Amino acid sequence: MKNMQVGYLKTHFSDVIEQVIGGEKITINYGRKKEKVAVIVPYPEYAGTKKRAIGIMEKKASYRIRDNFKMSDEELLDS
Repeated sequence: MKNMQVGYLKTHFSDVIEQVIGGEKITINYGRKKEKVAVIVPYPEYAGTKKRAIGIMEKKASYRIRDNFKMSDEELLDS
């Protein structure tokens, strides 16, 4: 994950967006103390649309988790 100041983001916005499209996560720092105030992540990661490999059944089986499923990814993977 890259860190950058707001000023750098403002002057190199198009380049930063290209990096995000390429899969890079970017932390935005603000002020003299360089406090972390935001993270820019690729939209598929934010939206939760990343594909998960299903192990030995890859390309042989499929699955679908409906939008109203009430268990978080962490709870599902820990069970």
